[in-house]
Amino acid sequence: MQFIIKRLFYGLLVLFGVVTIIFILFNILPGDPARMMLGQRADIASVNAINKDLGRDKPMLTQYFNYLNDLSPLSIHNFKNANNYWFLNDDKYSPYFKLLKISKEKVIVLKYPYMRRSYQSKKKVSEIILEALPNTIILAVVSMTFALIVGLLIGIFCAIYKDTLWDKVSLFVAVFGMSLPSFFAAIIIAWLFAFVLAHYTGLNMFGSLYSIDDFGNGKYLDLKNIILPAFTLGIRPLAIIIELTRNSLLDVLSQDYIRTARAKGLSMFKVVKNHALRNALNPVVTAFSGWLASLMAGAVFIEYIFDWKGVGVVIVNSLEKYDFPVIMGAVLVVSIMLVFINIFVDIAYAIIDPRVKLS
Repeated sequence: MQFIIKRLFYGLLVLFGVVTIIFILFNILPGDPARMMLGQRADIASVNAINKDLGRDKPMLTQYFNYLNDLSPLSIHNFKNANNYWFLNDDKYSPYFKLLKISKEKVIVLKYPYMRRSYQSKKKVSEIILEALPNTIILAVVSMTFALIVGLLIGIFCAIYKDTLWDKVSLFVAVFGMSLPSFFAAIIIAWLFAFVLAHYTGLNMFGSLYSIDDFGNGKYLDLKNIILPAFTLGIRPLAIIIELTRNSLLDVLSQDYIRTARAKGLSMFKVVKNHALRNALNPVVTAFSGWLASLMAGAVFIEYIFDWKGVGVVIVNSLEKYDFPVIMGAVLVVSIMLVFINIFVDIAYAIIDPRVKLS
């Protein structure tokens, strides 16, 4: 329990740093959000009203604390003065639950994090991200599952049949996969399998998890659209898993206890399955969080190229329109995901490796 609490504390420190950096970066960039929302011909009174509503009429430090208060699930709000930025506005902070009244006008509230509103669509940023996030999670999970299963199998066979043709070809593919940029691989794979070989594969160059019916009957689940983006996104972690599994398993197979097990007459399959594989998986699990970070970064390009309606497409479209709240919210959500994945990996590593204790 102490181990988990410590990891959660470090994770919160990382998130605090991320929030601070995001706020500073997007508040020193040029551009007036009020004019982005109203247009360049907006009058001064309207611009000032929008800036007041956004809290941008306050000093930078006050804006920073307002931003932290909006993001925090536990926050302090004014429930009487509607002109106060911290006013408990149902349109901004709903749903919420009042926990404790701390003064005549202020109350501590439990709420969903408020990430502001899009400059372009006026929708809550949280709603925009929640619409796209499931697609990104599905794509990442499918890609990582493909990379883990195939990579472990190939890595195990490479270690067992070391220096054979299979081993050499697999290592060449692994090195090639690690050196291949995601955006370039996406373009080549989309062109080859969805254009040149489209007659045989039946795959589309563009498409998301749901497609629109040609006869106007609404959306339908189109699972074939995930094949190419998931395969493309999984190439890099697949290559790394092959290399790490092979090298780690070869190191374990050279240990004395493995030679003893072989001398007792156990087959190579049983030796690998019962004795070697678990210890060989430690480097794979350790590197998992790093791969996922790379996976999420690569997903931005791949989602955009394949028109997969995920967080990547939202980020690119928001960058084109200078929709800063959406970009800030998307980066923050991805950071939260990576922090909790790191915590999960640390716990999983401690469970897999008997030498590591949860303390």
